[in-house]
Amino acid sequence: MKMMYVYILECSDNSLYTGVTNDIDRRVEEHQNGSNKEAYTYSRRPVKPVYSEFFTNPTDAINFEKQIKGWNRKKKIAIIKGDFKELVK
Repeated sequence: MKMMYVYILECSDNSLYTGVTNDIDRRVEEHQNGSNKEAYTYSRRPVKPVYSEFFTNPTDAINFEKQIKGWNRKKKIAIIKGDFKELVK
């Protein structure tokens, strides 16, 4: 069984980046170090992890990442804060 994480990073420009990975520590470090000059986070470093959720099913993780990416900033902030009643609005 492959473990997956969906995560949200807060970038230096206050934007939010959502991603999915099987190794959250490695992935955050890659964002922080600027491993990929083409990456959204490259010019927005430093980044700060503000949310992560663990999944045992990779398909569920990928679907949740896509769902979050479709949300507006207000909903993303709500999940970061754990304000789940805001997510149903």
